[in-house]
Amino acid sequence: MKPLNISIRAIGPGSQPSGDEELQCVPMPRDVTTFAMPRLPESADAEHTAGARAVLVELLDRLKPSLRAGAGRNDGDGAVRIDVTQLAAGSAEVLNQTLGEGEVGVRIAGEREIRIQESVFAGVWREHHLDAAGNVVLDHVVACGIPPVAVERARAEGAVSIPEVEVPPGAMNSPALLQELRACLRARRSGDPSHVINLTLLPLTPDDHTVLDSALGTGPVAIISRGFGNCRITATAVRDVWRVQYFNSMNTPILNTLEVVEIPEVALAAVEDLADSAERLQELVEWMGESEVRDQGSRIGGI
Repeated sequence: MKPLNISIRAIGPGSQPSGDEELQCVPMPRDVTTFAMPRLPESADAEHTAGARAVLVELLDRLKPSLRAGAGRNDGDGAVRIDVTQLAAGSAEVLNQTLGEGEVGVRIAGEREIRIQESVFAGVWREHHLDAAGNVVLDHVVACGIPPVAVERARAEGAVSIPEVEVPPGAMNSPALLQELRACLRARRSGDPSHVINLTLLPLTPDDHTVLDSALGTGPVAIISRGFGNCRITATAVRDVWRVQYFNSMNTPILNTLEVVEIPEVALAAVEDLADSAERLQELVEWMGESEVRDQGSRIGGI
């Protein structure tokens, strides 16, 4: 009888390396970002502070009725937008400093690029429209789940259906996935919940990924949400189909999905967060008013 060559892996005491070797673990995030009330620039005078404060007062006055009506999360009609393009440079500096920079950023490609940055107040955004030279030609403060232009541009430039593409011999699951997406798009109605396909759990060959990339393409809108890791949300070239990818703190992919929805839920500021931001903005407005009074008093005292 021919002997069998069976490899035996030793286990138990004595089977592992001895010595002072330490267990190597993936480092865990140690810092947690928490809200901190922004500070006014030290060089800000009363006039510039008053200009920035007026913008925030108008924002609150228009936002509160929207929240009471339950439209704070609406991506269209419920959005509150204030044009600050012509705001004085000093007041704009104070406004930028007080709003700060939050975790979510949006970039919209096109003839006129649009860059959107969430402030430290969840659901309050700065929306910059740029010319070909990169200069800001429109500057808006927007309060809503996400500025409507992100959804509008993704849908306006997206194809209404998924095109047929060549399927190479190595493709395994991509043809079925494309048929599932097509069926979902045909049956979809505005306001329907998202349809999520978890690509991480599926056996996909390199040819499968090539087929999906070729059929879906890349749209004009890219969103990144930063936290312990990153969540990257990218519009495809097909209307209402998005790629949503999650990465851990080491920038290692941990979840890859396709979502059929007008805008993925993870990109939106929750209505509860927007209501909380309104309360914090009210505190900020009151504090800025007190600062303005103190500054005026010091000027009078110095006369």
